[in-house]
Amino acid sequence: MIRFISLSSKSNRSKNLSSKIFCLHPHLSSTSFVNPTPLRNSTNQGISQRIQLRFLLPISPIRFFPSESSTEPPNFGNPIQNRHVVSPKPANFEKLIQDRNGFYCKCAEFKDSIRNRSRFSPKCTDFGSSIRNGNGFSLKLPGFRNLVRNRNGISLVTGSVGESRSFCSETGRESLSYDIVIVGAGPAGLSAAIRLKQICQEKNVDLSVCVVEKGAEVGAHIISGNVFEPRALDELLPQWREDGAPIEVPVSSDKFWLLTKDRAFSLPSPFDNKGNYVISLSQLARWMGTKAEELGVEIYPGFAASEILYDANRKVVGIGTNDMGVAKDGSKRETFQRGVELKGRITLLAEGCRGSLSEKIIKDHKLREKGHAQHQTYALGIKEVWEIDERKHKPGFVLHTLGWPLDSKTYGGSFLYHMKDRQVSIGLVVALNYHNPYLSPYDEFQKLKHHPAIKPLLEDGTVLQYGARSLNEGGFQSIPNPVFPGGAIIGCSAGFLNVPKIKGTHTAMKSGMLAAEAAFNALQDGTDMDAYWDNLKRSWIWEELHKARNYRPAFEHGLLPGLAFSALEHYVFRGSLPLTLKHRKPDHEATDVASVHSPIQYPKPDGLVSFDVPTSLYRSNTNHEHDQPTHLRLKDPMIPELVNLPQYAGPESRYCPARVYEYVPDEKGHPKLHINAQNCLHCKACDIKDPKQNIEWTVPEGGGGPGYSVM
Repeated sequence: MIRFISLSSKSNRSKNLSSKIFCLHPHLSSTSFVNPTPLRNSTNQGISQRIQLRFLLPISPIRFFPSESSTEPPNFGNPIQNRHVVSPKPANFEKLIQDRNGFYCKCAEFKDSIRNRSRFSPKCTDFGSSIRNGNGFSLKLPGFRNLVRNRNGISLVTGSVGESRSFCSETGRESLSYDIVIVGAGPAGLSAAIRLKQICQEKNVDLSVCVVEKGAEVGAHIISGNVFEPRALDELLPQWREDGAPIEVPVSSDKFWLLTKDRAFSLPSPFDNKGNYVISLSQLARWMGTKAEELGVEIYPGFAASEILYDANRKVVGIGTNDMGVAKDGSKRETFQRGVELKGRITLLAEGCRGSLSEKIIKDHKLREKGHAQHQTYALGIKEVWEIDERKHKPGFVLHTLGWPLDSKTYGGSFLYHMKDRQVSIGLVVALNYHNPYLSPYDEFQKLKHHPAIKPLLEDGTVLQYGARSLNEGGFQSIPNPVFPGGAIIGCSAGFLNVPKIKGTHTAMKSGMLAAEAAFNALQDGTDMDAYWDNLKRSWIWEELHKARNYRPAFEHGLLPGLAFSALEHYVFRGSLPLTLKHRKPDHEATDVASVHSPIQYPKPDGLVSFDVPTSLYRSNTNHEHDQPTHLRLKDPMIPELVNLPQYAGPESRYCPARVYEYVPDEKGHPKLHINAQNCLHCKACDIKDPKQNIEWTVPEGGGGPGYSVM
């Protein structure tokens, strides 16, 4: 069965609908489609229109309803209005089932209705089968080959400039061509897409821009809770306040504590959060996604970029998505779907921290060496979103801590942000260069919530979400040259986090904007993407990260020396100290053998403030297709039993915050590593911390992973 992909068709280019439909089956000619007078969606005027197949009926003809006219077609009952289109109700439908994106029909011929996270999909006797991807169930009809399904409907594949896109490929995969392909619909990728379309409007040039996102929807892999500095957004979308951006809670107070086991000592706050906001970053990403689509950007959630495409000269010419419907044993299931090639004249990688394609590009093109950069160093952030008693809620209150529950040699700290609607985001960040292999970041986080200064806030509250993600902490010293032949790396994939601020969204967005400007000039003027690297070094990103460059490596000497040096750097030299500290060992090399440490005994969770992993994992809405090859690959399957377990006491069973890795007895009673890949939160800790770098994180089927976007 062929997987469906939906492509936009802008209203000002849809003068002749039949000329824009690319039939990929010889039996589907232009005369096969009836084009009744379309219906208008009154709530969507002014937005880039999509040609939508709202109802796939098991009868002929198939009807298309472009939402560009207000005239009702004949032979239909009462039209029903939803958010995207006015969908007709034919007489032979028993009832309509509504979900948050549209109305879907259930008629007498349908056997049943199948519900997933995003929508209802019909299944009827005349349909071959239903195929689930990250966004819904795609339907198979005899005679259909290449339809693509997106959040707004099912559309025929059409070109963004009116002509059909090429589906030729030497590999047998379908191939779509764009001017710019962006991997990742986070703040960096969406900022790049928006800025590209803005420049196109300013210069009266039309460039096609595609964004592919592995999450089931935009924002699905971004957990709520962020102190947001709006500097880059002010530059990108100056009218964001008037346009209803989900940025509503300004920082009202800013505290910084040093924790011991029983006490909290207040320290001067170095964060300077005046003018910043406490937000849900997943909501901001979704809002930015709508702004990008209004400008004509094509966004495809639920498709995982798994491969870099090269030409004969080793220039990057796009990406390939992974195959769907492959069983664990490598065989093709009934739902097998070949991946798609997305070709771009320029490719921008915005995968976030430790992006799998970005890491390959950095290694293959020696970008760290070209940028004279050190290795990257990382931290693991574990986070929960709570709903608390209204009497305890202080919208805009921001708290950061250092110290307990971590020991003095382990860098890290906690945060607690009061958002809107009685919600608070609480988390612990643990640097992954910790030494003790018995340390469990998840259990350290559970301990934190029992501190007497924190527990009273959470008591009688309810946990809404749980999640985890790795963070770049290398800073200025670890930024590689982000330009490669055919594209560039942007956002946290390149590592623009400001460690003392604990903020990277604004710098990621700015990097995307700078890359967009360089990409536009490269396509129009024949220049190269090196302008992006040059402009980065002249931007406020470079200045900001240079001033913050010594904070993180200072703490490699311990908590108190790190605090003393950071205070000197911040309050006396203000980032101008004529010295740049270096990072020590890479994180995986920092792990000591187990024999020099004692096991850590963690208290059992009480089920009220602290919880076991299965309970937390349920709150992450994590889901992967069970029968698929594991995306967590062992380069040498013998290393866990021969090295990790005897020498390091099996640290993968503790550093993973989802208990993906566990040692279980085999038939002979010998412990063997078992990988529960379906539990994976996509945090990338295993890819970073494994002592022998034996675990390779690759993308699973598109749409898999956590689902944080309910907040």
